[in-house]
Amino acid sequence: MSTNGGEALRVENVAKNFGAVTALVDVSLRLGQGEVVGLIGDNGAGKSTLVKILSGFQRPDHGRIFVNGKEESIRSVDHARSLGIDTVYQDLALVPSLSVTHNMFLNREVTIGIGPLRWLHNREMRRRAREYIEAIGIRTLRSVDAEVAMLSGGQRQAIAIARSVHSGARTLLLDEPLAAMGAKEGEMILDLIRDLKEKGHSMIVVAHNFIHVLEICDRVNLLQHGKITFDMATAETSAEQLTDLVAAEYRATKKAKPV
Repeated sequence: MSTNGGEALRVENVAKNFGAVTALVDVSLRLGQGEVVGLIGDNGAGKSTLVKILSGFQRPDHGRIFVNGKEESIRSVDHARSLGIDTVYQDLALVPSLSVTHNMFLNREVTIGIGPLRWLHNREMRRRAREYIEAIGIRTLRSVDAEVAMLSGGQRQAIAIARSVHSGARTLLLDEPLAAMGAKEGEMILDLIRDLKEKGHSMIVVAHNFIHVLEICDRVNLLQHGKITFDMATAETSAEQLTDLVAAEYRATKKAKPV
């Protein structure tokens, strides 16, 4: 648990079914204020379903969710955002043909005018976009007028995170933030996560790379067959132990399959 005190999120006994398919069985998870928790698990373990429930995209069938110590029934993505929770998905939800500025304010545009006669306040959005980019330390971006299609994967990821942070999110759910990145770009995102943690943001990081999890997370949770089966401080575990746990699941699943 974070030394900052208090809980950003707590999940108790959450379950979710899709018809005959069980995605989550009995998930309990806690995230402290200013803490980074790594969520690992094989494909199909339920990680995406849990993230979608916390982000308000789906509703659980059973269980309770607490935000900042208060029980909440998260009704929608907008409701989650109003509670300070936002998700940066692997596809980032950016529009490649739009500028950095217009992506930063997508569906949150700043307008001027009177009554129904309103137009985009592009100068103000550019000013704020530059401010937001500088605030989270993206030094490789030359212009907020650049099209997102022209940016690197790391820059796009950083912009998506900056958009969430500066829309008021204090708890971030990051879905594979380092997927398909080279070492240099990956280190930029790792530095960004560290910086956000120092500023008091709480994060759940969904990842497959155990080295990255151990490097940036305070705790690691392993989700297997719809349940959290392992919850340990990263300082008390290792990549070898995590690999062994996942490998043991693979061997057990393979053994259980009929010949």
